Amino acid sequence: MERILVTGATGFIGGYVIRRLLQDGCSVIATSAHPERAQEQPWFGEVEYIPFDLARIDAAADLFQLLGKPHRMIHLAWEGLPNYRSAFHLEENLPRHRAFLANLVGHGLSDLTVTGTCLEYGMQEGCLSEQLPAEPGNPYAQAKDQLRHFLEHLGKEHSFLLKWVRLFYIYGKGQNPNSLFSQLDKALANGDKVFNMSKGEQVRDYLPVEKVAEYIVKIARQDKVSGIVNCCSGLPVTVRQLVEDHLRRSQRSIDLNLGYYAYPDYEPFRFWGDASKLKTIIQHE
Repeated sequence: MERILVTGATGFIGGYVIRRLLQDGCSVIATSAHPERAQEQPWFGEVEYIPFDLARIDAAADLFQLLGKPHRMIHLAWEGLPNYRSAFHLEENLPRHRAFLANLVGHGLSDLTVTGTCLEYGMQEGCLSEQLPAEPGNPYAQAKDQLRHFLEHLGKEHSFLLKWVRLFYIYGKGQNPNSLFSQLDKALANGDKVFNMSKGEQVRDYLPVEKVAEYIVKIARQDKVSGIVNCCSGLPVTVRQLVEDHLRRSQRSIDLNLGYYAYPDYEPFRFWGDASKLKTIIQHE
């Protein structure tokens, strides 16, 4: 049975990825820095859980052995979100994750999947393909991009398969309470008459978290396609349309106060992912 290590197990995406792996019949080793949260999860009794804090790495330890000698690893862990502008990502997060992953690869990890971000593309607009150069414009995206470059260079010293999953926009139960859908659902639950939002004309690429987890697992469990893979729908949609569709699906209504918030300045106005590479994985599984 394939043994797969999942870091960031108690994060938004982690639980969905673990449930998908278990559904696929995998043996899961789950780790996070929050064992108390892990014990509350429905999957806790079905995995081998190993608490681990990246802020307290012992450089001399064999982390590959400590974390169960997995056949594959899905690295979801990343701290400090959604504060994209914090220098913490470059000054603290990046060195920790470099040391952590280098230790695992150096001690025998041969298959590594890491989640990146569409923000690595920077302010480029339109349909974004993996062939475009990275132009990250904030510390979070810069740290992710630097981590990817580090791992690519590490691959020249150690033989391992690297799959870099660039996540686009995600929605679903359990996401950050400050996210668009969390705020909308909260307003609906409170019986609010009005929901404040931007004009909603910006174009994005959204997937439900269940589909994101499915795609991450499919990317991780195959050996033919490596490198950067966009995890996206490939379908551009305006934020306003997305909100209106959500209201329609939930059979709820609320007045949208469009233009209350300014558009964010750390991302382009119109962008979505090219899903061609992802489709080659899904079609040939």
